Amino acid sequence: MRISTEVGVWLTRRSSRAADWSVAELLAAKRGTRVSVVIPARDEEKTVGTIVGTIRRELVERHRLVDEILVVDSHSTDSTADVARAAGADVVAQDAVFPGLEGLPGKGEALWKGVAETTGDIVVFVDGDLYDFTPGYVTGLLGPLLTDPSIDYVKGFYHRPLDSGEASEPDGGGRVTELVARPLLNMYWPELAGFVQPLAGEYAGRREVLERIPFVTNYGVEVGHLIDLLELRGLDALAQVDLGHRVHRHQSTQALGRMAGQIMLTLMDRLERGGRLISAAPPSTLLAQFRRGSGEGVERELVLTDVMCTQRPPLASLPPETRPENAPVLRETA
Repeated sequence: MRISTEVGVWLTRRSSRAADWSVAELLAAKRGTRVSVVIPARDEEKTVGTIVGTIRRELVERHRLVDEILVVDSHSTDSTADVARAAGADVVAQDAVFPGLEGLPGKGEALWKGVAETTGDIVVFVDGDLYDFTPGYVTGLLGPLLTDPSIDYVKGFYHRPLDSGEASEPDGGGRVTELVARPLLNMYWPELAGFVQPLAGEYAGRREVLERIPFVTNYGVEVGHLIDLLELRGLDALAQVDLGHRVHRHQSTQALGRMAGQIMLTLMDRLERGGRLISAAPPSTLLAQFRRGSGEGVERELVLTDVMCTQRPPLASLPPETRPENAPVLRETA
């Protein structure tokens, strides 16, 4: 298959806006479904409190749509954990979940452990660095899942401005998406070409599917989800929702390079698993970058980063004795 009318049909059927559902409609559709929100956070003391406080005030206390808010503190060196706890979230240190396992760094690790530590039938993921967070981020992602049982996973998308201080591009954000993820997805998984922002950090899924897919422990986690769920459930089980506008802390060019390397390795891993990658040797996982040295002139310092694509197994494959004491029992599905 190449990008075709099938993607156009999917876009029409499976794309929506956060404003398409009111909180009242979602409460009526909830019918006992338990909803957890997981927020991975590392050094986000400036933003995480507002995000948690908004969810607790509007969607836990006022409307009772969300049952659980968990912040996974990913090795913060600031007051992220204290701020999140004061705002009303449960907080867990990333390495405190599955203490018998060697801790691994990375966002995907925090997300995987967030699923393990929560109990919701639906898990909503929200990044901890948003400056303009609104309850619509959560309600928009819940809309398709609560109202359509055939949908298993919902991805958010939004306008992402890139502000350099002197000038602003209204949709200049998402540089790794446009330069790396989108071209490779279009080449090898054209079914996923309709996703506006395949690397977006705001999305939601049913626990029964989240526990059956691996989680790449680094920034390859989101694109890995899409590919694995496409294979597991098919394109029509995936949807996307326009969440409006997103302003967050932008990464440096070097950080984006490391992120791109992790995403490329994730894509190559999926190609190899599918028998579509033929190579005499596996790719190197070392990424060489340069930064300005302390001397004069054009001196640069070589920086090597290992972007190895490690991943956690599906939670459903773990022996019962290794799971957290309060973890829900996974329902068998046909």
